[in-house]
Amino acid sequence: MKSLKLLLRFITVGGLVLLLLIPLMMIRGAIHDRQAYRAQAVQRVSQSMAGPQQLVGPLRVIPWREPRVVNEMGADGKPVTRTEVVEGYVFQTPKTMQVQGGLKPDVRRIGLYNVRVFEWQAGLKAAFDPLTLTVVPGRSYGRPYLVLGLGDVRGLVGTPDFKVDGASVALESGTQAMSERLHGMHANLPEIVGDLLPASQVAANFRLNGTQSLGVAPIADSNQITLGSTWPHPSFAGRFLPNQRRIQADGFSAEWEISSLASAAQSQLAKGDGLLTQRSGAIDGAPAQFPGTGDSAIDSVEVSLVDPVDVYTQADRASKYGILFVVLTFVGFALFELIKRLPIHPLQYLLVGLALAIFFLLLLSLSEHIDFVKAYLISAVACIGLQFVYLSGVLKSWVRAGGFAVMLTALYGVLYSLLISEDNALLMGSLLLFGILAAIMWITRKVDWYELGSSLR
Repeated sequence: MKSLKLLLRFITVGGLVLLLLIPLMMIRGAIHDRQAYRAQAVQRVSQSMAGPQQLVGPLRVIPWREPRVVNEMGADGKPVTRTEVVEGYVFQTPKTMQVQGGLKPDVRRIGLYNVRVFEWQAGLKAAFDPLTLTVVPGRSYGRPYLVLGLGDVRGLVGTPDFKVDGASVALESGTQAMSERLHGMHANLPEIVGDLLPASQVAANFRLNGTQSLGVAPIADSNQITLGSTWPHPSFAGRFLPNQRRIQADGFSAEWEISSLASAAQSQLAKGDGLLTQRSGAIDGAPAQFPGTGDSAIDSVEVSLVDPVDVYTQADRASKYGILFVVLTFVGFALFELIKRLPIHPLQYLLVGLALAIFFLLLLSLSEHIDFVKAYLISAVACIGLQFVYLSGVLKSWVRAGGFAVMLTALYGVLYSLLISEDNALLMGSLLLFGILAAIMWITRKVDWYELGSSLR
């Protein structure tokens, strides 16, 4: 019966730990809700301004028409022959392409949430080799045109400056025959003489607004892409990382040199299925699509302007350690209760556990308005101070309460170290748990648990 009392005490404390999982899970749910609200803010900016951008092109496109004889069954069941006109197009990718420009960062604020946007001041040069058109009986080729695919045409600022062989060309909306695969614009080229489309040089300068990320498809045989910004926190994604990059406090620059031998962009263009420039935001209830993320998206280099401190990710990571805080504090309580013969009521355990849980809610709410490190410091000081005052009465000693306050301060300090050192978080967490277990085993190595059980009231 004496041992049963000790077992029941441990079961009661364990039940309180499980009970405190409820508020901890509710707090994590609140964090996830705030993350969802931020994603909605990004969609609102994308829908009203422009979404993540992607550049595909330029391409030279030549439409064609040809009659074809079709055999089919008539209404009376007899074979009927008729002639129909079939339309299609051929396209040509550049021999060389140079893309460069700077991304000017800016912020759009939706409620509490900052959405990172940019204006890309782009310069583009492309060279096309002569193209001999295939002679097919009955096929007639139409007027060629130049196509430039964009992820979101609404992002164009002003009138782009496009020149072909040094002469300005007028741009029109849409991509003509490629409209099912590319969003963007086109410009008519001179009529074809004979079956040869001559070589040409394309030069363009334009400004393009976008949200969060920019992608450029390396569609030429030889591609040179240079991007930079005054924003010092880029994230490089897509199928290709930069060959050279420089990231400093005053911004970044990155360069790519990509051959068609290393990229599947040309073959993806030739497949003829799937949207190659994907726009963001929900369209007709469909989920958002970002450049380069779909199965049919074209190979691209991608740059995103990201915030170095994601308060919701850090708050979520911190909340995962909430149960560890509760367990360690309850273990300390249990040791004081058993070794120092201090009776602590289960309700007092519960109140201290709730004070530990409220720290993560304070951290979430404060970090939306001030820097994360300041929010963390204020939340930790508030919760440690609250428990110090309360425990001075529970433990009947300011010194013992101060000892617990020091322990909690050390825990909050270690937790912050885990948050800012993501690469070493597992190692540091493992060492922390090992050290705490070793300390508990050392303190209780000479405890007579049967005698303690008999002394419980």
